[in-house]
Amino acid sequence: VQLQASGGGLVQPGESLTLSCTTSGLIFEEYAIGWFRQAPGKEREGISCITSNDDATYYEDSVKGRFTISSDSAKNTTYLAMNSLKPEDTAVYMCAVVGIHSDEDTTDIMTSLFGYWGQGSQVTVSS
Repeated sequence: VQLQASGGGLVQPGESLTLSCTTSGLIFEEYAIGWFRQAPGKEREGISCITSNDDATYYEDSVKGRFTISSDSAKNTTYLAMNSLKPEDTAVYMCAVVGIHSDEDTTDIMTSLFGYWGQGSQVTVSS
């Protein structure tokens, strides 16, 4: 199982970025792709996820309404479109995958042990 995150960069407050997470070798019948971020000196936090079976989504409160997660199964890629970026969004963003059951709630999924991780992609929001 491999995941590769890309799309990070330096933007000004209020601007947008879209991160991509490309997967290969997935071994799960049903799974969720999660996006996490870790700012300097802070704990890693889960900010969004999407399920493979029904595209159910989860957003952490601080990104709700600004970030949108989506997936393109044909490209094995999950996207995180980030709008209205703020300096406090500055962090290393990582994607990860976890196998799920079809009836799992996305809030519960975010507390699961994601076993496979991609490398991080730096997002810096600064004027």
